[in-house]
Amino acid sequence: MLRNIFLKNLRDQRKSFMWWSIGIGALLILTILFYPSIADSPEFDDLFEKMPEALAKLFVGEVTDLTSPEGYLNSQLFVLLIPLMFLFFAIARGSGAIAGEEEKGTLDLLLSYPLKRSRVVTEKFASMVVAILTLAFVMWLSMAVGVVAVAMDISFVRIAEATLSGALLGLAFGTLALAIGCVKSNRGLSIGVASALGVVAYFVNGLAPAVQALEPFQKLSLFYYYIGADPLSNGLDWVHAGVIIGLTGILFAVALVTFERRDLVT
Repeated sequence: MLRNIFLKNLRDQRKSFMWWSIGIGALLILTILFYPSIADSPEFDDLFEKMPEALAKLFVGEVTDLTSPEGYLNSQLFVLLIPLMFLFFAIARGSGAIAGEEEKGTLDLLLSYPLKRSRVVTEKFASMVVAILTLAFVMWLSMAVGVVAVAMDISFVRIAEATLSGALLGLAFGTLALAIGCVKSNRGLSIGVASALGVVAYFVNGLAPAVQALEPFQKLSLFYYYIGADPLSNGLDWVHAGVIIGLTGILFAVALVTFERRDLVT
């Protein structure tokens, strides 16, 4: 008899998680290993200054010194690559939690056990949270290895805080995908809507400093709360983190309520 959906989910996805960890870990370490060649080449800062402002803001954020440890890690990892990886991973998990089960035809079997629908959603959500936080730890550990290898002068604590901020961002979009899947049994729709909103949020936040028309909308973007306070340099802003966590809680509540009330064809 199925007693623990949470552990079953983690067990079923352990192989895919292993490959995610290996791939991302290797990518992060290799990226950091290039740092000494950048740090010894101040012309990269000159090249950055010549870039169009909108393009620079979009791809390297508010970074002004590409050769500093914080500037390098932000521009190469935390502005785009790390949040993108979190979004891909979390949206895949969130969309597969309920909508994926329905499309595979296994949701009926799952609900045939004496389990409340709310418990199903809660344990699916909990397994997603654990998977995302574990991936965040793998990312932090990989970056720590790279930092030690090149003797980069940067705080491991700051790297952890910036990585946690990315994990919270991914969790919010993963929960959005979960909620959409609870409303409509369509995994493609869940992935498409969550991904599209993620792309829009990134561009709004990235272009707002350079495009006046977008400036009023910047604080509507979750990417602003992810990196707007520069957690790698200044530490995690708990007000910004609270906004992301609060929205995640609302989306989780939506998932619970809608799945509890939705008619399922059995």
